[in-house]
Amino acid sequence: MGIIENKRIDEKLYFRKLDSGLNIYFMPRKGYMQKYAIFATDYGSNDNHFIPIGEREPIKVPAGVAHFLEHKLFEDEEMDIFDRFSRLGTNVNAYTNANQTAYLCSTTANFYESLQLLIKFVQNPYFTDSNVEKEKGIIEQEIRMYEDSPNWRVYSNCLNGMYVDHPVRIDIAGTVESIQDIDKEVLYQCYNTFYNPSNMVLFIAGDLSFERIVDIVEGTERKDLRKGIEEISRVYPNEPVGIQKQYIEDRLATSIPLFSIGIKDNNLNMMNRELVHKDLVTNILLEILFGDSSEFYNDLYGKGLVDNSFTSYFTGKVDYGYSLVLGQSNEPDRVFDKVLKHIKATKKTGISGEAFRRIKNKNMGGFLMGLNSLSLISSYFIDNYFEGFLFIDVLDILDSIEIGDVNARLVDDIDEETMVLSVVNPMS
Repeated sequence: MGIIENKRIDEKLYFRKLDSGLNIYFMPRKGYMQKYAIFATDYGSNDNHFIPIGEREPIKVPAGVAHFLEHKLFEDEEMDIFDRFSRLGTNVNAYTNANQTAYLCSTTANFYESLQLLIKFVQNPYFTDSNVEKEKGIIEQEIRMYEDSPNWRVYSNCLNGMYVDHPVRIDIAGTVESIQDIDKEVLYQCYNTFYNPSNMVLFIAGDLSFERIVDIVEGTERKDLRKGIEEISRVYPNEPVGIQKQYIEDRLATSIPLFSIGIKDNNLNMMNRELVHKDLVTNILLEILFGDSSEFYNDLYGKGLVDNSFTSYFTGKVDYGYSLVLGQSNEPDRVFDKVLKHIKATKKTGISGEAFRRIKNKNMGGFLMGLNSLSLISSYFIDNYFEGFLFIDVLDILDSIEIGDVNARLVDDIDEETMVLSVVNPMS
C-alpha cells in the first residue's frame, strides 16, 4: 500500500497494485454519507485497430465494439444486474467515450456489497449469439435516435469536418452498418484484451476502510485472467494536419439554427503534466475569448447574434484535440466570421492581464469546489489517470500557468486554417 499526498490542498490518495495487475486508488472522505466507485478500462471507441493479447498481428474490428461491450456487460445469465443494485439501494451506470469505458456506482449504504457486485459483473461477460443479435436492434435504435438529435448531429458533423482519418470522427456507438458485423467472438476478443486488470483501474471515494476495499476486491476478482501483460499495441492512422471540410450543413427538426465551430489541434503527442497543462491553458484561453464575461460574448449577445447557449471548451488527448465554440443563432455564418476576426485581432493585441487573472482564479476556485463532489473527482481521476497523471496535482499546474503560456497557445496553435463550421438548420 502506498500514499500520494498533496499537502497544499490537504488531500491523500491511497493506492495498491494487486497481483492481478489491477491498480486501486482510494480517496478518503471523512463524514461523507455518499460512497462512490468507478471501475474503468483504458479502452474506448477509437480502439478498433490493435494487436490482441497473445497474438502478433494487428486486427481491425467494427466501429462501436467498445460501446457494445458496455451494454452487454450488464447482461447476466443468472441475475438482473440493475435489480440487484436497486435492492442494495445503489445507483449504477456506465459510459463509453473515445478513450475509456467506465462502470460506476454510488450509494449511502451497502457499499461493500455494491463494490463486490460491481467487480463481479464487469469481470464476468456473458455473450451468446442470440443476446448479441438482440442487442444490435437496441443499439441501432440508439444510433438512429442520436442521428435525429440536432445537438448531436451538429457536433458529430463538426468532428467529421475536422478529421480525415482519425477514428474520433466516427460515432462512439458505431454505425447501423458497422454493428451488424459484431458477433460474440469479436466481443470476447476485445474484452479479453482490453478488460485485462493490467489495463484497468478502480477508484473509490468515501468514508470507508481501504483495507476492507482491497480484501473485497482480491476476494471477488477472477483468478483466471492473464497476468503481467505488456502495454497493448494500438494502431492509429496518420491523421493529416489539414481538415476534411470547412463547412457542413444539415437539416433537422429544430426551431433555430445550431452551430459548432471546431478548431483542430495539431500540437499533439503530449502526456502527463504537459498534456494537462495544455488542456488547462486552452480552456482558460477559450473562456477569456468567448466566456459569458467577455466583451466579445456580450457584444454578440447584445446584437441578438447568440443567446445564453453560447459556450466553448477544449478536448485534448495524446493523438487528437479540438476546441469547440457552439450555440444557436439565426446567422451562424456571421458568428463564424466574427469568431475568426476576433481570434486574429487578439493574436495581434494579446489577451489582457486582468482577464487572465480573473479566469485563472475562477478555474482554481472551481477545482477546489469540485473536490466536494465525489462524482466529479471520480470522473476527473479517470480522465487523467490513463494519461499518466493524478488529478490531485491539478491546482499546482493551474497556479503555474502564466499569461505568456496562454498567449503562446493562441498565437502558435490556434490555426484559422483548421477551423470548421457545422450548421444544423431547421427543416424547410
